[in-house]
Amino acid sequence: MHLRDATWPEAEATETDLAVLPVGSTEQHGPHAPLGTDSLTAQAVADAAEAACDDEVVVAPPIDVGVAEEHRDFAGTLWVSEDTFRDYVRETVDSLAHHGWTRVVVVNGHGGNVDPLREVCARITRHDEADAWAFTWFDAVDAPDMGHGGPVETSLLQATRPDLVREDRLDEAAAGGADGWGEWVSGVNLAYDSSEFSENGCVGDPGEGSAERGEALLDEATAALVALLDRVAER
Repeated sequence: MHLRDATWPEAEATETDLAVLPVGSTEQHGPHAPLGTDSLTAQAVADAAEAACDDEVVVAPPIDVGVAEEHRDFAGTLWVSEDTFRDYVRETVDSLAHHGWTRVVVVNGHGGNVDPLREVCARITRHDEADAWAFTWFDAVDAPDMGHGGPVETSLLQATRPDLVREDRLDEAAAGGADGWGEWVSGVNLAYDSSEFSENGCVGDPGEGSAERGEALLDEATAALVALLDRVAER
């Protein structure tokens, strides 16, 4: 059940304590992919898992602004501090728990959210009236070429939201992008912002992606999330 689409009596009638909370970001993804890529992909995985899961699952509305200051030099990028982000996630989980949805899997689509989510989910589980775990979809699939706005994210969008991918800009994205993330010397990334190493914010060649690969990635991420939800339901 999706809270955004339900009425309150329908929400009250649920018989589950299991919820998923999609979390992403509003940030640049090169000249070809939308600012909402991380939220859109997290939502797609959450939706697919909800449909595939044997247990009833409540899907909360997504959190669309995350920890993304590293993309600040590209127009449209929004961000909050790690403290604000952690507080927002924690209070959202607290409100879910108030209604009885006390086991919450946060479905994440943004790399900058990973560390603060692990911290806040541990804090929630240790100190609040809920248990929470963070699931980052691209860490649960075979995606060594992840990049940023690269073939992995672009493929998932081509499979789920092809209307938002600017196919005529894929070559431009590759030409002005970077081969890898950061500027590394002696194990240290000297670049704090993506504009320091990528002309247009892209990392990787999105032209190597495809809708077919996106379908496979979605299937793989969905299976991983369903397995996690099944295990959480048993605990």
